[in-house]
Amino acid sequence: MSEPRKLEVLRAIVEDYVHSREPVGSKALVERHHLGVSSATIRNDMAALEDEGLITAPHTSAGRIPTDKGYRLFVDQISAVKPLSPAERRAIQALLEGSDDLDDVLDRTVRLLAQLTNQVAVVQYPLLSRARVRHIEFVLLAPRKVLTVLIVDSGKVEQRVIDVGQDLGDEALAEIRSLFLSRLSGTPLSLLPQSLQAVADSCPPVRRTAARALARGLESLAASSREERMVMAGTANLARSNVDFPLSIGPVLEALEEQVVMLRLLSDMAQDPRGVTVSIGRENPYDGLSEASVVATGYGPDATAKVGVLGPTRMDYPTTMAAVRAVARYLSRILGP
Repeated sequence: MSEPRKLEVLRAIVEDYVHSREPVGSKALVERHHLGVSSATIRNDMAALEDEGLITAPHTSAGRIPTDKGYRLFVDQISAVKPLSPAERRAIQALLEGSDDLDDVLDRTVRLLAQLTNQVAVVQYPLLSRARVRHIEFVLLAPRKVLTVLIVDSGKVEQRVIDVGQDLGDEALAEIRSLFLSRLSGTPLSLLPQSLQAVADSCPPVRRTAARALARGLESLAASSREERMVMAGTANLARSNVDFPLSIGPVLEALEEQVVMLRLLSDMAQDPRGVTVSIGRENPYDGLSEASVVATGYGPDATAKVGVLGPTRMDYPTTMAAVRAVARYLSRILGP
């Protein structure tokens, strides 16, 4: 069996199985694909593929399905990720543009990616170790209650109501805000705690209690901004794919619910030269994802945060890889400087 024909037969089996969800036999391959050889030759080729562990028989039928190893070889033979159609690109652009709020942008991203791929879409929040303060706002809600808002240059917005411990008026609060903003604008979040204390201590004694309370509130908001988080959509798509998880869909749902598992997996996925990384079945370090595949890529200025999809190993890899890459590029463009 020649190497090119082996790859061609494997490609045909993968494509047919992804489309039909049924084991693929030699007769179907001859009828659907122009492989240029007889049905008997295809049967011999399939036997060779099975000996190599690239396909397997799920039961005693004549049909075969790809193994994790077969999917890996198929994915590795995708030399370049195909571009999306102009209509798909316009749809992505229309849905993602028009918002400056990071939470809204990431929520739109996962909903769009889930629709494009019919899988579960996940996106990490940008890693904010290098993020800087863009704006600080204080809004007086009551004499001692202040809505404290921290906006960083990634677009992330954190807010909390703070009890400042003393009565304040609008004028006094505006003066505190001006001082904080003038001294802290552009400060990296990693340096914010020590800077906040110095700014609060420089306030006039009559307002220092409130300033220190606001400084503690801002420090707490900055810590929240640095927490690793993700957002996802399309979990219902897994229910429709329940047949693709013959052991149990439960461990997959648990991995999604236990966000630290997915965050670690996404963070550990190395960047592929094609721009999209694929982790298939038992390649995933978490046993609960042994029947799932993850397709992901980085986004943002340094591409450290990841966006991707999770679904069964029986996945349309070329289309999924294209969608993930395209969405990541638009996301980077929207969140870029």
